[in-house]
Amino acid sequence: MFHPIKHFKTITNHRHLVMKMCFELGMYRQGLLHDLSKYSPTEFIPGALYYQGTESPNNAERRKKGHSSAWLHHKGRNKHHFEYWIDYTLAPDHHIDGNKMPVKYVVEMYVDRVSASKNYQKHKYTDRSALEYYEKGKNRYMMHPDTEALLVEMLEYLAENGEEATNDYIRREILHTSKKVATIKRIKERVRNNGR
Repeated sequence: MFHPIKHFKTITNHRHLVMKMCFELGMYRQGLLHDLSKYSPTEFIPGALYYQGTESPNNAERRKKGHSSAWLHHKGRNKHHFEYWIDYTLAPDHHIDGNKMPVKYVVEMYVDRVSASKNYQKHKYTDRSALEYYEKGKNRYMMHPDTEALLVEMLEYLAENGEEATNDYIRREILHTSKKVATIKRIKERVRNNGR
């Protein structure tokens, strides 16, 4: 079935959730520009055709076609997705790997994941939801270790301390220029010590 109105409402609600969180973090430009490609015909039409309401329509398109044309378009145009940063390495075997993402896009990825969890889970959402979703798929991710460490740091902080405290932590320790380097070093050290 074709559900353009329901799909429009879902992606617009998601954008509003992202904008709210981005604005709270002082990331106004990213909040305003987040996921605008979802309104393009290349992404919107498959989204309306494969609308689910409980998960991304990209999953339904994958199940039917073996791939998602909407996702392939989306991830190539939105830098907050780690898949945007996957490329060949310069190693002799030229394998494919995840490149390190700029911090502002890792934070937007965090916001995107939290907002998607709220959008799809509705009243079932908790501060652990985005972390639990990450944990389910982490073995499939091709993400740079530093990028993954920073994402996990924010998701775990949210699960343990709630959204308001996490937003404050992100503003103070992750986005604040003078503290960013020290925070990233601390996260890397924690990853090394935990073997993550």
